Amino acid sequence: MIKRFKPKSEFNRNVLTLMTGASVAQAIPIAISPILTRIYTPEDFGVLALFGAISVTFGSIANGRYEMAIMLPKEDDDAINIAALGLFIAFIFSFVLLIPAVFLNDQITRLLGNEEVGFWLYFVPFSMFMTGFYNVLNYLNTRQKSYKDIAQATIYRSLVSASFQVGLGILKSGAAGLISGQLASQLVANFRLARNVQSSYQLQKITNHKMKKLAFRYKNFPLFSSWGDLANNLSIHLVNVLVSIFYNISTLGFLILAQKVLQFTSIIIGSTLGQVFYQEATYEKQKTGLAVKSYKSTFKKLIVVSLISFVPLYFIVEDLFVFVFGENWRLAGAYAMILIPLIAVQFISSALSGIFNVFEKQKVVLIWQVILLINTIGIVSASKILGWGFESFLYIFSGCIGFQYLIYGYMSYRISMGDRFSSKRNPVD
Repeated sequence: MIKRFKPKSEFNRNVLTLMTGASVAQAIPIAISPILTRIYTPEDFGVLALFGAISVTFGSIANGRYEMAIMLPKEDDDAINIAALGLFIAFIFSFVLLIPAVFLNDQITRLLGNEEVGFWLYFVPFSMFMTGFYNVLNYLNTRQKSYKDIAQATIYRSLVSASFQVGLGILKSGAAGLISGQLASQLVANFRLARNVQSSYQLQKITNHKMKKLAFRYKNFPLFSSWGDLANNLSIHLVNVLVSIFYNISTLGFLILAQKVLQFTSIIIGSTLGQVFYQEATYEKQKTGLAVKSYKSTFKKLIVVSLISFVPLYFIVEDLFVFVFGENWRLAGAYAMILIPLIAVQFISSALSGIFNVFEKQKVVLIWQVILLINTIGIVSASKILGWGFESFLYIFSGCIGFQYLIYGYMSYRISMGDRFSSKRNPVD
């Protein structure tokens, strides 16, 4: 009977493996959230959000986005050299970032409007390097289809984070407990994935000559993709920073909990489908020159999951937050209801965004992400100038940014068909 329900296609088996790991990993923080919301304050979550906004924004471009090229070459020797190049860039970047963290700490702390985050600025370079290291290891393991090991690393990461956050929270450590758990979990996940790389790749094949050659071959990733990703992450995390400055740190804490719960489906299913889709689309493109078959198959799955997950949640989310986290967190539930349409569109579009890297269309993504950043800054600035209440700001933000993500999804479909956005349509269905 077990064999009967086991997915027959390799794609679905890979998705199930990653999804199982992601489900367990995400179930852990969701399960302990009622505990965390009772031993930490909204202000503590706000400090975590500020630290995360800075470290994740820089961590996303730590490797110059060369990690995205690891899947593309046919030879593993080229892949490991690209990985080494990405790690070298991450090391240099983290060292450079340490300079403002040390010498401009007071100025940055005043700008962020929160004294507690000042101490944690010293740890941003370390967190950024660990993020870059994880990105490289993740794609090296994906290339080898080591999905089971990726799933295990995800679970270990979640367990360590939860253990630190609950344990230190009981000791009344404040935001230090939340941030320490995040840092410790990065170390554990990287250690687990690094073991596979050592056994699957020939590290002695790494040479300066090959790294330089591949750096030039895939130069579009740092030239366009890195700036595009920076713009995209700024558009996401800059909102959190500005909410803390324009409103207050407690409002940011409520918003972060709302985002965390809503992104449960995106992280478990969206990132899982996206990761496997990237591998499948790369293979299809190498064989046929297109990736429309992989695209349509993944898109249908994303639509079904989105309807099942987000539509019912919209009608119960506020009461659900009160029941799970307590009456003090009702505002987070109200914010979550406003954000659901945006999260649903992001869930679909982001999972399919790997198609731009498969076809090396980084310039297209850069333009779109710069526009996204401009729109985000414009909306947040307008909220300050016009004196909008926070809920009014969220409604306008969710509608405008959601519409732009719809355009992004349409662009990705055109790319999968080999369309260069010319007036001449590709005849392939």
